[in-house]
Parts: sequence; structure tokens; C-alpha cells
Amino acid sequence: MNFEVWPEAIELGQMFADEGFELALVGGPVRDLLLHRRSHDLDFCSNARPEQFEPILRRFGHDGFWDMGRKFGTLGAMRRRPDGTEVKVEVTTYRSDVYDPDSRKPEVSYGDSLEGDLSRRDFTVNAMALTVPDLEFVDPFGGANDLNKRVLRTPVDPYQSFDDDPLRMMRAVRFVAQLGFSIEPETAEAITRMTDRIEIVSAERVRDELTKLLLSDRPRAGIEALVDSGLADVVLPEIPALRLEIDEHHRHKDVFDHTMIVVDRAVALETGPDGPVPAPDLVLRLAALMHDIGKPKTRRFEPGGKVSFHHHDAVGAKMTRKRLKALRFDHHVVEQVSDLVDLHLRFHGYVDEPWTDAAVRRYVKDAGPLYARLNRLTRADATTQNRRKALMFEHAMDEMEERVAKLKEQEDIDAIRPDLNGDEIMAELGIAPGPLVGKAYRHMLEYRLDNGPVDHDTAVAELHNWYASQAE
Repeated sequence: MNFEVWPEAIELGQMFADEGFELALVGGPVRDLLLHRRSHDLDFCSNARPEQFEPILRRFGHDGFWDMGRKFGTLGAMRRRPDGTEVKVEVTTYRSDVYDPDSRKPEVSYGDSLEGDLSRRDFTVNAMALTVPDLEFVDPFGGANDLNKRVLRTPVDPYQSFDDDPLRMMRAVRFVAQLGFSIEPETAEAITRMTDRIEIVSAERVRDELTKLLLSDRPRAGIEALVDSGLADVVLPEIPALRLEIDEHHRHKDVFDHTMIVVDRAVALETGPDGPVPAPDLVLRLAALMHDIGKPKTRRFEPGGKVSFHHHDAVGAKMTRKRLKALRFDHHVVEQVSDLVDLHLRFHGYVDEPWTDAAVRRYVKDAGPLYARLNRLTRADATTQNRRKALMFEHAMDEMEERVAKLKEQEDIDAIRPDLNGDEIMAELGIAPGPLVGKAYRHMLEYRLDNGPVDHDTAVAELHNWYASQAE
């Protein structure tokens, strides 16, 4: 095969060869070469131990060196090209990662051959190598053929592979999303039979795979694979629970199918890099995925065959917060996604009866920095097949956004505050700090929301009128 290989890879390979060591480009970079993609993050493996190749990497990495992965046999370095492009390399000693049945962390043992190292990798499409500097293509498990077929298959028996490293099952569904591949039947069956094994993997590692899946070009395909495999029953059980039985008269939508449509629509509504919701946006995509998880718990069959899901937004927000915390997502992600789930029905009343300016201000204030995401989630959630209803909804949302834009020209509704602050309230009323100040502040905030900005004298008069009413 003909390869156009990174000159840095050739140079590093020669540096290893000069010291008597083997070096091979492995994994994703080799796969991407065959897919005609380019990467600036290069993964290598070698028969040299970290203490042996550390001096080589330090000489190679003019602009950076790191050793956070030393206990796993991995060191990294970075250099910057004249055009400013960064090329990052990581070198790992031939190895085997094996989980103790009762441990959440892999034990690392070193191997002694390139083929042995490749046999321990997750899938054949990642078990190809290119030796450097001589550029020999090494493919002992038919990875190039599987790449051509767009199939994910383990290099060794899948039960052994997933037993050695259960996280590979999560990587399988992630690659479905990232690469658009399918999982080979025997490999898929092994995942289904071994889903409980994922429980020994740390929540952080599962979260990282889920995040990569959601930020891919095809998150829906990955989510569906996660559910079909049974892995979601363990790591994200709220999603397969959305597959509610449809009543015999088909009077309500299947919630899982609806959610998948909302995920697709939310992705399509993300903006360019300079827009309010640049793609890919993890918070919006998580909110689209989780927005209806409260429905199974709140489903009620009403008289006449109707089905209701009262308060599924509030229930779903609590469930979302609990699940994302369990998966160790960052606090700000947990809070933002939970808030979006809680708010995702807020706009619907506008369609039936346009809001007052005060209601529009409250909507913007409650959404806060999530305003742009909330509007996109709301639009994505409007999946009705009734063309007339769909057009009415779009028109109402367009109208509301136009009103917000006009209000923003007149006042700073993104950061609404009362016309009098706490110090001014205490000075006007002659009171000391305490609960009454907070009560007055809240009243003045409500007044501001209802009436928009007013002049100082009007605000003072309203404060005194309110204070007088408290004494009655």
C-alpha cells in the first residue's frame, strides 16, 4: 500500500531505530490513513520501556513533554510546525490491559511483540500498524478488509476481548456513532451477553465514551446501538425505559422514537462557530436525549383512552440530575442539562395565547444563559406531523424571539435587576439588613418584570406603597 505519512512519524521512527528499538504507528491514525483522513495526534507502540524511550521523546518534543500515563507505559511529546500546527505523539510499550474481576481499574502488563500488542486492541480496524521508518503495513487480523466493509469485529474471541477490557463494549457503540460502522453479529451477541461486565468500569470512563458518542456526527445511531445492545440498561437505563408500550389505539407516540427524532433535530439546529450554540454542543444534545425521561414515571391513562404525562418536566429534571451526577459529569453540565429538561415545556402556552411583555421577560430571565439552547430544544421537541400545527408553532416561536430581540434593544433583559438595589431599599425604608429587605427586593424584581424599567422616582414610590401595605 502507498501511504503519505507524517514526516514527524518517519523522523521519530528513525530516532528509535538508531537506539535499536522498534516503533510502529498504530490504532486510529492508521485507520484514518486508510480512510484518507488526517490527524495531528499520533499513537505509537514500541518494544522499548518508558525509561528507555523517554530521552528520545524529550529530544523529539521541542515544545512539550508529558508523562501522566507513565504507570500505563505511555509517554507523550509535542512539537510545533513552522505554520503553528501542533503535532502530538504518544508512545506506549507493547502491553496488555487486563481487568481483575473485582477491580474498576485495568492492570497493565508489558508484552513483547507488535502482533501480540495488536491482538489486545479493541477492534480489527484499530489493530493495524505501520512500522516506521520502513513503512511496513502490518494487518494480522484483517482490519483493512473490515474497514472496507465498515464492520466492527474484535481481533480475538469477543468474549475474551470484552472480559479483558469491558470498556471496549462502550467503544463499539461509540464507533457506530463516530464512523457509521455496524457491529459484526458475533461481536454484537457477545456485548449483549456481557453487558453486566460494564459495571466494573469506572463511571468516569463510561462518561467519556458517552460524551464522545454524543459529540459525534451520528449520535442517534450510537444511542440506538447502546440501547439495542443492552448496555444502556446498565449505564443509562432511563433511555431504554422510554420504549413504552404503545396503546392499542396508537393514541400517543412511542417516546423513545420521539426522543431520537428530537436528538436529530437538535443537532441540526446547532449553529456555526460564531453562533449562539456552536456545534457540537454537549449540553443541548444531552438535554435532547433526557428531556422526556420523566414520562414513564408520570404516565397516566385517562378516561376516554387519553394518556397524560403531567409534570414529567419536573420529574425528568430530578432524574436527569441524579443520572448525570452518577456518571460524574461536571457540575455545570449537570445543572444546565437539568434546567433545560425542567424548562422544556415552558414555551408551549405561548402558542395558544401570546404572552405579555412581562411573561416574555420572565421566560428570558428563567432561561438565563440557556436561552438560545432552550429555544432550540423547544423547536426540536415540536415533532408533530400535523403541518398546520407545526407551522403555528414555528410562527409563534419566531414571533417570541422577535419580541425578545426588540425588548433587548430597549432594556437589558438578559440581566434583569430591580430598579432599586438592596442598599437603596434599606436607605429609603430606614431598615436594617434582614428578611424584610429580601422580601422588598423580590417585590421590586416582580415589579420590574411586570413593568419594564422605570425611573428612580417611580420605583421609590412603588417601594413605599408596597411597604405601607405590609403594615396593614
